[in-house]
Amino acid sequence: MPLHIQTPLLASRALSRLAGKPVWLKLEALQPSGSFKLRGVGAACEAHARNGKTRLVSSSGGNAGIAVAYAGRQLGIPVTVVVPETTTARAKALIEQEDATVIVHGASWMEANALAQSMLADPAVAFVHPFDDPLMWTGHASMIDEAVQAGVAFDSVILSVGGGGLLSGVVEGLRRNALAQLPVLAMETVGADSLAQAMRAGRRVELDAITSVATSLGAKAVCENAYELSRTHDIRSVVVTDLEAVDACERFLADHRILVEPACGASLAAIYARDQAMIAEVSAPLVIVCGGATADLPQIQAWRERLSA
Repeated sequence: MPLHIQTPLLASRALSRLAGKPVWLKLEALQPSGSFKLRGVGAACEAHARNGKTRLVSSSGGNAGIAVAYAGRQLGIPVTVVVPETTTARAKALIEQEDATVIVHGASWMEANALAQSMLADPAVAFVHPFDDPLMWTGHASMIDEAVQAGVAFDSVILSVGGGGLLSGVVEGLRRNALAQLPVLAMETVGADSLAQAMRAGRRVELDAITSVATSLGAKAVCENAYELSRTHDIRSVVVTDLEAVDACERFLADHRILVEPACGASLAAIYARDQAMIAEVSAPLVIVCGGATADLPQIQAWRERLSA
């Protein structure tokens, strides 16, 4: 059995009324690790276990690290996760809760990743990338398999983009289910919008710094595969503010009693925060509620207070 679970697929009455059309929710926030990351991370970790690896090392802003730590504990393999200084105390505590070792290094994920890469001299150690791994994309694609198997007639997908692993997996899932024609709304926040800037520039770009509170979107550059998909698939880039993302988190909690972090709020803001223009051309969007366990309600309320000021 895979390490991830088959998550609920719900028609959201609240969001459907707001949008004036059916809105479907794939509730990846209910994965055991708190986010969609467990699908791809679990598939990669299981592959490493089959190949005889005896230790796992990862770099993460939070959710991937939690997923690797969970997978390692389930598989009986020790885990070390290198996180940047922007990682919340809650995220570090959740990684350690899974009996993994946490090392804090660098101002962004890229610096943390460089240290993690230096820890791979032993051939028995496997590196689990948080987003740039074909094994991971195939694991993430299973959420589209589940939506198709449920018989849901969605005509587009709304998702958040950080490093591009979720985007890569969803497009793979669409293509293997003969849905390659469906558009994907790629949501980012100001200050973590590496895909949007790459699409405008016509090439991959690296942000100078991550300034958004949505630190789980904090890859300064998307992976090459995600950028190439923006050239070969109908990817529609949308950037929202941190305040719009945080507001969406609070409204989603009120509507569905599920707390998600701002990285996920970016996707929900496609419906909560705008005049519906961005979804005017679609009739039944499927929103990937990617989740995120790295922020609690007091933190979200503190962000709202600061951003509103």
